[in-house]
Amino acid sequence: MKLVFLCLFILQVWSLVRRFDQPQKYKPFVSRCIAQGNLEIGSLREVYVKSGLPATTSTERLELLDDNEHILSIRIVCGDHRLKNYSSIISLHPEIINGRPGTLVIESFVVDVPEGNTQDETCYFVEALIKCNLKSLADISEGLAIQDRTEPIDL
Repeated sequence: MKLVFLCLFILQVWSLVRRFDQPQKYKPFVSRCIAQGNLEIGSLREVYVKSGLPATTSTERLELLDDNEHILSIRIVCGDHRLKNYSSIISLHPEIINGRPGTLVIESFVVDVPEGNTQDETCYFVEALIKCNLKSLADISEGLAIQDRTEPIDL
């Protein structure tokens, strides 16, 4: 499954997305994260989920972090949830939006369908989480862009 979202300035967006150790910067359902290692391929993070979701923790491994191509990939290795064999790739692409430079954000995922659920139910749940995350990413990125444009200039 692939979801697409548009937001502003690729470097501002990437500065949030690339932080494997701080997903709570833009993912509203993450309360905190404890990362292990030097944030390189194979590093693990323990993600603590806010109440209201059918989970409390998720252990995730960094699969790919490419600062040149703006690609991040993670895989869930365990947790108290039903997202088994879940992996995702998020990529950022420069795009012209309404005649202005912006960023196209694409997130793709694969996941096993849990017993007792249909593929449609599973995709609907994951897509809802991703859409919420991407909407938050867009809002925060736009806020950073506005903040950057309104910073006082010393002459």
